Amino acid sequence: MVYSLAATTLTVATPIGCDTSSAEGAEPSADGARGASGVLVTGADEEMLVLEVTAANRVVVRLPRVEVGQGITTAVAMMIAEELDARLVDVDIPLADARTKGNQYTGGSSSVSSLHGPARELAATARARLVTAAARRWHLPAWSLRTRNTMVVAPDGRTATFGSLTESAARIRAVTGRPKPASRHRVIGRPTTRIDARDIVTGKAKYAGDLAVPGAKPAVVARPPTLGGKVVSVDDSAARALPGVLAVVRIPSGVAVVAESFHHAFKARDALRITWAPGPLASLSDAAIRARLRAAVPRLGTPPSGSTQVEGEFAFAFVSHAPMEVLTAVADVRAHQAEIWFSSQTPMEARDSIASAIRLPASSVRVHVMRGGGSFGRRLNFDAATEAALISKAARRPVKLMWSRGDDIRHGRMRPASHHRIRASLVRGRVVAFEHVMASVNESNQEQGPAVQGGVTTTVFGRASAAGGPLPSDTGLYNFGRVSGNSGGVELAMPLGAWRSVDSGTMRTAEEIVVDEVARSLGKDPVAFRRQTLRSKAVRAVLDKVATAGHWGRTMPTGHAQGVAVHEEYGSCVACLVEIDATDPKDPRVTKVVMAADVGTAVNPRGLEAQLMGTSVDGISTVLQAGLHIDRGAVREGSFADFRYARQRNAPLHFEAHIMPSRRDPGGAGELGVPAAAGAVANAYARATGSRPRRFPINF
Repeated sequence: MVYSLAATTLTVATPIGCDTSSAEGAEPSADGARGASGVLVTGADEEMLVLEVTAANRVVVRLPRVEVGQGITTAVAMMIAEELDARLVDVDIPLADARTKGNQYTGGSSSVSSLHGPARELAATARARLVTAAARRWHLPAWSLRTRNTMVVAPDGRTATFGSLTESAARIRAVTGRPKPASRHRVIGRPTTRIDARDIVTGKAKYAGDLAVPGAKPAVVARPPTLGGKVVSVDDSAARALPGVLAVVRIPSGVAVVAESFHHAFKARDALRITWAPGPLASLSDAAIRARLRAAVPRLGTPPSGSTQVEGEFAFAFVSHAPMEVLTAVADVRAHQAEIWFSSQTPMEARDSIASAIRLPASSVRVHVMRGGGSFGRRLNFDAATEAALISKAARRPVKLMWSRGDDIRHGRMRPASHHRIRASLVRGRVVAFEHVMASVNESNQEQGPAVQGGVTTTVFGRASAAGGPLPSDTGLYNFGRVSGNSGGVELAMPLGAWRSVDSGTMRTAEEIVVDEVARSLGKDPVAFRRQTLRSKAVRAVLDKVATAGHWGRTMPTGHAQGVAVHEEYGSCVACLVEIDATDPKDPRVTKVVMAADVGTAVNPRGLEAQLMGTSVDGISTVLQAGLHIDRGAVREGSFADFRYARQRNAPLHFEAHIMPSRRDPGGAGELGVPAAAGAVANAYARATGSRPRRFPINF
């Protein structure tokens, strides 16, 4: 039930189990004054969504998630516009500040699925109250009125904008609405251009680096040459003598320079004379880490009696997140309060951690969530924001901290390296047992807690997966008899983080390679073999779609081949077909990608297509060429020049995505395509070259 209190604008909250208390940690209304909306109605669910209709006929919902390019603001705006019968251009979705309660976690491909019900119910109730207000104004029965284009319409043609009704609608109590059936959807399910697309391409969209916080001065940090290195001594005399330098301060991760401009700050940083103590990994390089991982992989069990085996052993390198927008944070730390502006997938956790670092109560720290220029899991962690707060406190002034590209690649979070062994046991042409054991690098700094992986666990091959724990037997994606696994880990003091698709991007890739090799050993076509052994009709359907649309099995020139792979996770499934030109095995080019996905209701099919396109580039990159080397405790790569993520010349010449029709609730989609794309690229390369790739990226 929903209860409403009198206010000057219509404000409702998620209508499941509501109470009349003020939303703890909720932001002021759109005009910036809490009093303008009175006491907000609070939803009992974790989303705590609040919808406001302003007198200017703007519909405002502060989103408890972060926009990092995935299009969540557009998807939520579509849900609101659908149920409210508002024009999409009249809906504003600003990002909510960090709250003291509720769910503000952006990750695990969960945003659309978690907001789908609450957002629609919220808007449906708002619409019902607006219609009721119009009915009372016109002395007409509510059932006779209609809504369209952000207004209420009477049978005689009279109209009233939502904004003109908001004050009276806010006084209405005990009126609720019910979301439309899918058959009446006119916005949800329609391919829609992002609501912020023009702002992004014209520069109007604001990121942390665009903020002009009064008094905030540019800051950069000199960092150690090795991971985890510490300052022994610093001579900052030359740096302080340079023009524009305002402060030089030490923080746990290095030495920070605050200056009038980033040009001045970088010049002064380079003038610092620092003696560094080497980090704890100074004696380790790739070969030693790979050897440790290989040794940490649990032993495979005893295969079934009388079976023959298809086995594979796979190594995956460390991978940087490398979002296009480098990490930036603005901090203004005073004696008794602090304000921080940055892009965060975990703003509530970030606020509490930052408060602890600067020794203030969490209630005295305000975190403003900014849009981010990419993330892929990187912004689950808040390294830059913590540093900015420490620098601001030490320098006694507001600062705008920017990590350089080299800072983030050499000292930022990365996907852990891992090593896998897989064995499929065959009896009379059938897989009767499938075992996958693996080990990955774990971050030894226990203070990071769940933030190391962003609190994310994944389901791969039907098993809950997390480094360092057992993988219990389960039925799996395929009808492979007894499916089992186990995992081990190597503890290293390295900055690790959840990378798009977390464990699935390596585990499923390795498994899909073995599925292809099993099919080859049985003399069967890879698509036909999968069709015979997949358990799920939905997965078979997406596989059939890419096989048909991609013309699977067509004749190709020497050195060219097709590859295919599937994945199921987040209540969704996907298939990917890839064509590759590997006539030069050291410089392969993916020429075509066809993907098909079943994610339930696709709120914005155009946004989903963009997500799938991005995951295909991730698969191309991490399988063929993009990874990080560790040389004597240091990350070798430092920019896109040597961290070889796919560029335009590496992207497929042809890409198409097929969205399977469905009316069930949305599943997850943001990370879904990575494992299938990576597996398909690896399988295409293997078929084109006649090789069996075992180390990734292949050209490393």
